[in-house]
Amino acid sequence: MRVYEDKNLSDQSFVLEDVVFIRCHLKNCDLFFSGGDFEWAETNFENCRFRWRGPAKNTFALLLGIGLMKPPTAGQPQVPPTVGQKLN
Repeated sequence: MRVYEDKNLSDQSFVLEDVVFIRCHLKNCDLFFSGGDFEWAETNFENCRFRWRGPAKNTFALLLGIGLMKPPTAGQPQVPPTVGQKLN
């Protein structure tokens, strides 16, 4: 697992299960998530695209289908801009 700390990262792709972000700023990045463990703390996402795969994609589709989530609209973030704790 790769750890990024106090970094400004832009125009890159990451598999969220393979990285830890601590006090980072990601801009214009593609973030792939399959449903496994991930971690970020005090990290901001600007104009990033979340790509759902595998079980995460199925869960996202189910929540949309039963109305527990609304589809994201242009300019609306898909996750909170800052997360300050481990999420798993």
